Amino acid sequence: MTTRLATRTRAFGVILKLMVSEPATAEAMVELRAKRERLRRSAVGQLVFGRPSRAVDTTDLVIETGSRLHVHRPKGLDGPLPVVVNFHGGGWAIGTPEQSDWLASRVAELTGSIVVSPTYRLAPEHPYPAAVDDAWAVLQWVAEHAADLGGDASRLAVMGDSAGGNLAAVTALMARDAGGPALRAQVLVYPAVEMYERYPSEDANAEALVLSSRQMHTFGHLYLGEAYGIEDWQASPIRAESHADLPPALILTAYHDPLRDHGSTYADALRLAGSEAELRDYGAGIHGFASLPGVVPVAREALDDVVAFLRRRL
Repeated sequence: MTTRLATRTRAFGVILKLMVSEPATAEAMVELRAKRERLRRSAVGQLVFGRPSRAVDTTDLVIETGSRLHVHRPKGLDGPLPVVVNFHGGGWAIGTPEQSDWLASRVAELTGSIVVSPTYRLAPEHPYPAAVDDAWAVLQWVAEHAADLGGDASRLAVMGDSAGGNLAAVTALMARDAGGPALRAQVLVYPAVEMYERYPSEDANAEALVLSSRQMHTFGHLYLGEAYGIEDWQASPIRAESHADLPPALILTAYHDPLRDHGSTYADALRLAGSEAELRDYGAGIHGFASLPGVVPVAREALDDVVAFLRRRL
């Protein structure tokens, strides 16, 4: 496994560090969100983040709980189709469903599934557990209204990257404890699973591109707000009392990522409890690589792995 970063990956990381300062206040977070969105919409951003697949139709709808659902549906396929609920990353404080369009639309195209990418309330304006409450409400809504979307509620999965991987893991636990919705799979892309304990990868990649260890903990403080210090598994899914009877998991990690050990530790916890877990580490990957196909070549390898896993499970 090569761990050497591509030249374009290193160049992007350097430019990003020069462009984006670490947010320390709510006002700075609002400015950072706007700056990231301008970049995503720009011609350069389209090259970096990738363009949506032309083989899917994408529509938006707002549900009663207030979340906007960004829905990718493969063209020319009759339902009912499997449904994947995909939670975007961004430290629970930034990001939109559109930033995942490259991955989500291709998962829809290549697995023949409907991929639903929802918004959820962001910190620090809406601290924990607002994001968890919204993610859980969306999952329940999608299960109840799958047929309205052209989907099959009996073939349902969750997926998410970074903070979204945290929410996917948490909602899988909540669904198990609530007796449903029944999930066939969970795809956790460099998930954050522990809010406090410092794993070795955080020191090894303390100044990594895109996400440093310091930034990671800043996001954690912003997300938890006054609840910082709470030892709640809905914030840190690794702390759940049991990881048994969970849907099969595919966990993706990046070698150059302070969160790398979060993914491997969670895979170990699932396996120890008797739940299935596949772990894939991408040596030339950085945090966020699955949303950066234009600058991180292993994003396409990861897409292939996600598609193959979901095809088997759905």
